[in-house]
Amino acid sequence: MRIVQRIKNLFKRGQYIMTNQHLVKITDHPKIAVSEEEYRRIQGSLQYFKSEWDKVLYTNSNNEQKMRERNHLPIARTACRKIASLVYNEQAEILVSENKVANRFIQDQLKSDRFNKNFERYLESCLALGGLAMRPYIDNDRVRVAFIQAPVFLPLQSNTQDVSSAAIVTKTIKSVNKKNAYYTLIELHEWQNGDYQITNELYKSEQAEIVGDRVPLAELYEDLAEVVKFDKLSRPLFTYLKTPGMNNKDINSPLGLSVFDNAKSTIDFINTTYDEFKWEVRMGQRRVVVPEQTVRLELDQRGEQVFASNKFDPEQNVYMQVNGGSDELKIGIHDLTTPIRSDDYIKAINEGLALFEMQIGVSAGMFTFDGKSMKTATEIVSENSDTYQMRNSIVSLVEQSIKELVVSMLELASADKYRLYTGEIPSLDDVVVNLDDGVFTDRNNELDYWTKALASGLVSKSYAIQKVFGIKENEAQEMIDRISQERPNLSEVDRNLYDE
Repeated sequence: MRIVQRIKNLFKRGQYIMTNQHLVKITDHPKIAVSEEEYRRIQGSLQYFKSEWDKVLYTNSNNEQKMRERNHLPIARTACRKIASLVYNEQAEILVSENKVANRFIQDQLKSDRFNKNFERYLESCLALGGLAMRPYIDNDRVRVAFIQAPVFLPLQSNTQDVSSAAIVTKTIKSVNKKNAYYTLIELHEWQNGDYQITNELYKSEQAEIVGDRVPLAELYEDLAEVVKFDKLSRPLFTYLKTPGMNNKDINSPLGLSVFDNAKSTIDFINTTYDEFKWEVRMGQRRVVVPEQTVRLELDQRGEQVFASNKFDPEQNVYMQVNGGSDELKIGIHDLTTPIRSDDYIKAINEGLALFEMQIGVSAGMFTFDGKSMKTATEIVSENSDTYQMRNSIVSLVEQSIKELVVSMLELASADKYRLYTGEIPSLDDVVVNLDDGVFTDRNNELDYWTKALASGLVSKSYAIQKVFGIKENEAQEMIDRISQERPNLSEVDRNLYDE
């Protein structure tokens, strides 16, 4: 069998050489519909998210060119982490209503894959880079979810609503004859005559920055087929989640923007100011001028002066020797320390943070603190704050994306080649995503609101209990029945008064 496979590989290798398919950049692929500018923008956002900055070049007092590390604040990472924690956490529930078989299967798969924990973490990447794709796959008879980040998810075709076809890129490094070979696997997800098709292409290069020439899959992936078809999918196997709002960098791009894409100049201002502040603190350390009488001379064998060293602690850098100069400097010890402009720098940094809050769409005080910006959850809701509105926009997209993922997981599991699930495929409306809104909800006010609504006859007792405790209708009815059983033994008239 191996000999036959090798012969097939030789024919395939010859076929690839004849096609002369060579890619310098991933965006050079004829099917990929992402411009080079959009790809560079995503890479730029990744740099801000990772807080990777060039070193600072400066000239010292001796007119020498020096380089030092840039001091910075992880503003982009902090913003994405805070927003992600407001949107999603491990308390979220994903249910399939009216289909117990599908619900049981999904609960088992998501729990074993630790989906809630992983999704909250990867949501940071989505907010930082503008988008995130999720693709179910089969591993040891389990449905797993792969999280595909923006730099390796490239649309092929799209419409104004969603991305329908895409390329997923995987990079691998392999040592061949003591040299590194750089492999790039391009997984093309397309629709062909109504069927869903995945085409795998492998490229090899000796340089990390070049995609290289197309080679047979067997060179790296022995069991990977070139083409895989699915004939019973109602939607793409992947689901694409992007940030809300229009992509104003490229209005024709189906990709989303980072939450801080329009605030990069403000991040630069904050980091520049912070860097100057820390450098001034370092340069503003105490400096004391001492006259040359306070130093001792070390002489060579001929009695000539070699150098002068101060008499103080050799680890001390506060004192500076002055040779010559004015009589005033020769006589006494003088403190040349200059005050640090801490108030001015802190005010400038806070102004930059306030501008950053406005640009990314969160309420004032989320990143700055002046002792007056702390608000309770009730105040946030009652003020209809920017943070609350922004969270709701992201939540609606997250819920829709998770619903699509659940349907894709069930359709993949029910494929003929796997047959892990044999039940009915639910619709998107059958999937329910309950996110924990406790951070924005005041329980006392909510209880008071629904109690008044019930007393006014605007809602039923069952509905009020569902809203207050976040439970299902059957659970609310069970609670009402238990309450009825626990009531004291009253007459019919008294019972009516008790109910009122």
